[in-house]
Amino acid sequence: MTEIDAYAAGFVEESGYLDYGRVGPLSATVVAESLGQTEILSRARFGSLDHLFQQDERMREAVSAVTGFRADQVVCEPNTTTGIMQAMFGLTGGVLLSPGDFPTVPFAAVRAAEALRVVTPIWLGTEHGRVTPGEIREQLTPATVAVAVCLVDSRTGFRVDLDGIRQVIGDRLLIVDAIQGFGVTDAAYEMADVVASGGQKWVRSGWGTGFLALSDRAVERLVPVFSGFAGTDVAEPWDEVLPPSHSARAFRVSNGDAIAQARFSAALEEIAVTGIHNIEAAVADNVSQLIDLADEYAVPVVSPRDERERAGILVLEPPPAQLNTLTIALHNHGITATTRDGRVRLSAHAVLSVETVDMLRGAFTSYATAAIY
Repeated sequence: MTEIDAYAAGFVEESGYLDYGRVGPLSATVVAESLGQTEILSRARFGSLDHLFQQDERMREAVSAVTGFRADQVVCEPNTTTGIMQAMFGLTGGVLLSPGDFPTVPFAAVRAAEALRVVTPIWLGTEHGRVTPGEIREQLTPATVAVAVCLVDSRTGFRVDLDGIRQVIGDRLLIVDAIQGFGVTDAAYEMADVVASGGQKWVRSGWGTGFLALSDRAVERLVPVFSGFAGTDVAEPWDEVLPPSHSARAFRVSNGDAIAQARFSAALEEIAVTGIHNIEAAVADNVSQLIDLADEYAVPVVSPRDERERAGILVLEPPPAQLNTLTIALHNHGITATTRDGRVRLSAHAVLSVETVDMLRGAFTSYATAAIY
């Protein structure tokens, strides 16, 4: 059995599920990990708590193996949004970002600007919502100290070019919301200064799992505004309020959920063993298969067709009068997808069963028939 075959065996969701961009059902490995760790906590046998307290280090090492950041550059966060908020509130100066990105990024920038008045959002104009190095280069200003992007846009499925963006922004900070590509794209995370992601989508480790990774340059430039007792260099700083650690650790508020850390670690360890390049290739093949099926039934595809510009998201945009027809056809044939802003989003992972393809074909057949009549 190959690595990708072993990884594929861990998909236990029912046929028809094409909504990993919203949430990834837990993998078999994560389910087993969660049950095991819950059993440990429920019984609290002598000495068992030490094992739970080791999960933070395990999680940081697992993130390091997938991203290339050092383990000491990684801190646990409950989700992507918390990590992005930490970064935005720590900035001083202008941050260039697209107003069309997932709300996590623009909300964090605006809330930081409103609260502290030291960071200024600079709104990036884009063509069809796609953030490109060329657009960024043209809209940089002397006041721009950072650029914030989504690795994969949740509405268009477009995957940004981190290498190209790094080349045009120089030594400005590059902040990346990685959630829609993390776990299925072999991204150049080393180009970024800040990477935040959660594990509830493509990593399939459930809610409450996430991280923030900071380059040494980011640690130097960002102010740890929300730094709790866990953000110092002392494990339990009693009787005095110590300054934040001069490391990524400063961006911690409290201790993490050990069971969530274990779930995240198990999923990431499985990804590392499988090889992100193998997962990326399987996802690319499956999305190509879905594109071919959409083309066969003349369902308009508006997300990127080039594998270099996409990850696992396929976006369909039927004529407005036919949107409900497509949505109903998908529902009636048991396809789980997301409908938003006049578009239908299908998101495929490394496993695409024959049954799911047949179900989608049936939905497209119903849609095409109804569209004709």
